[in-house]
Parts: sequence; structure tokens; C-alpha cells
Amino acid sequence: MENPFGKITTIETVMDFFHDGMTLMFGGFGGVGSPPTLIDSILKKGVQNLTLIGNDTGFPHIGIGKIVSRGRAKKVIASHIGSNPVAGQLMHDGKLEVEFSPQGILAERIRAAGVGLPAILSDIGMDNEIVSNDKPRYVLNGNEYLIETALTAEVSIVYAKKADVYGNLIYDKSARNTNPLVAMAGKLTIAEVEEIVPLGSLDPDEIITPGVFVDYVISSQGVNWKWAWE
Repeated sequence: MENPFGKITTIETVMDFFHDGMTLMFGGFGGVGSPPTLIDSILKKGVQNLTLIGNDTGFPHIGIGKIVSRGRAKKVIASHIGSNPVAGQLMHDGKLEVEFSPQGILAERIRAAGVGLPAILSDIGMDNEIVSNDKPRYVLNGNEYLIETALTAEVSIVYAKKADVYGNLIYDKSARNTNPLVAMAGKLTIAEVEEIVPLGSLDPDEIITPGVFVDYVISSQGVNWKWAWE
């Protein structure tokens, strides 16, 4: 297949973008929709001291949970960690910093970065110390709001069903979840996909993530989510 935009590449090539101490954003919900080939390769490379941004910490052996459970993350920004008891234990032991953000606010903070906004205003969780702790406030039209900063990362990793050679992405049902937002917010975005097709093969009305947000596309070696929900 032709590769006129230079976006189709190998897992070995994109591994050069991952390093100790980096900020990494990931798509997925409880592991479903997280890119398993990328996650396994990050583990294999031995990258550590990561700051992870995403909906949750997956399960101990599924999704981003594989990285968290092995102690490779120093901080997580997520809406919950309840499906991964190892993450809870690490937080309890002071080995993992966790910044909780309500799920909708988390998604909007990621989206804000993708469209170039530095922050959003929200009145969600203003009376909750976990949510409001140390956040500045702003009064607008007589109402007080929390200032929620936008979230971006050095690299975003996402999973999609199909991509064309420009990086336009189509997702599969609920595996779509936060992936479109995450794809927008990374300084560099890598998409792991089930199938790569020639330019013009995708129905424009089905494309969710425009290829302008995607820097590299790699082929997936297969998923490992399904059994966690059976």
C-alpha cells in the first residue's frame, strides 16, 4: 500500500517517542478501546515514571492497568481507579499520585486542549475537597466557578477499527469512548488500528477523527479486552 503522507509505520519506529518521565494520554474505558500493542511495547521498553492521563486505570492485566500495576506510573489523572485494586493500593501506599477529575470534566479538559483552549470553567465539585483542592476560582456574571486547566500530553495513544493512509479514523461501537478526544489533545498522536485502507476507502460520513490530528498509524497485533466484561 502506498504511504504518501509517511504516517503508516511500525511499532518499532514509534517506540522512539516514549521515554522515562514523559506525559502519556491514552484512550479506553476499563481497558476497552485502549491500544494493547502500544501498551505492551511500552512495557517491554521499560519506560517508567510516567504521568498518565485517561478515563481510568483499567484492570490489573488489561489496558493501561498493565503499566500502572507494574509501578511504571508516578501520577495518574483519571475519573476513577476502582476497577484496578493495584492502583488503589499504590495510591494508599504513597507510590502513585492520583488526581481525580469528574468524568465529564475530564473529557472536557482533554477536548479543550484539542481545540486550543487553556482552561474551562466548571461548577462541578465545588463543594468537594477532592475535586476543588488548590484549584483557582473565577466569578463570571455573579457566579463562581472552578478553573479546570486543559489537559495535554507529549504523546497520545488511541485505538481505532480502521484508518486510511492519512490517519482518518473510524471506531467500533463502545471502543470509541474517549479515543476521539485523546487523539486531539496530544502533541503527537499514534493510532493503533485493526485495518489500514487506501485513501478514499472510508465513507466520509463515518470518519470520527480527522487525520489532521494523527501523526502515525500502526497495525494492531490484537486486542485483549473482551473477557473482562463477560
